[in-house]
Amino acid sequence: MKKGKLTFNDEACKGCELCVGFCPVNILSLDKERINRSGYYLIKVSDMDKCIACAQCAIICPDSVITVEVLERG
Repeated sequence: MKKGKLTFNDEACKGCELCVGFCPVNILSLDKERINRSGYYLIKVSDMDKCIACAQCAIICPDSVITVEVLERG
């Protein structure tokens, strides 16, 4: 199974949460403790080890703020 690493362009994120709803392993959520310079809450990853590098989050993101890196295959 693929493993992935997600990175976010936090300053471009608008906290729309579309990525949260499309993550099949439910590891994304809105972080109510972090905001960017525009005042938007940011997305957090609860457990990066569960990321399967499916890229659904990056595909659905309207502002292309998510990068998915495939780390390994098993």
